[in-house]
Amino acid sequence: MIDKQTLETLEKRQRVALINSLPGFKPVVLVGTMNEEKQTNVCVINSCFHVGADPALMGMIIRPAPEGTERHTLENILATETYSVNAVARAMARRAHHTSARFARDQSEFYACGFAQQWREGFVAPFVSESPLQLGLKLAEHLPLTINGTHLIIGSIEQIHLSDNAQRNDGSLDLQGMDIVAGVGLDAYHSTGTYQRFSYAKPDKPPELI
Repeated sequence: MIDKQTLETLEKRQRVALINSLPGFKPVVLVGTMNEEKQTNVCVINSCFHVGADPALMGMIIRPAPEGTERHTLENILATETYSVNAVARAMARRAHHTSARFARDQSEFYACGFAQQWREGFVAPFVSESPLQLGLKLAEHLPLTINGTHLIIGSIEQIHLSDNAQRNDGSLDLQGMDIVAGVGLDAYHSTGTYQRFSYAKPDKPPELI
């Protein structure tokens, strides 16, 4: 067992690696933004999550910047209230991870990491052209969390752009067919494998495979 006292005595990098791995597989996305001076930015985020379907909302946690550095993504979202969320396919993983480097504000990660900007009508923020699943969001709520200095960003989904044949007849998405990767911790990327889908759960009978 690793109790709280033991956890606090671990070397910092080891503790961070352990805690970041505890949630297991998580979505990995690229968040595209632009500031008021038209400078674009894209960064990898592994804290994106579903908030609600009606209205359609997604959330993400942005960590505080180390002292002396900037958080370009957070600053751009707060300034323009617009951003894109782009799924990461397996062929994009290495370049997506590269966006986590501390690039200068005047150096766009799109160019530095080999991604093409895609612009959609009526939307300010850039999308990642290579992504098979692109979402355009408007800032709906921003909550600074005093417990650890992180920022909770909740966005309203305004646009959804899908690759061909990505959507099943029931409305759900075939993420495996799009070759979208999942993440563990801050540096591991995994392809999804065989999965199971079950019918809607009811108290009187076990779910069936669908």
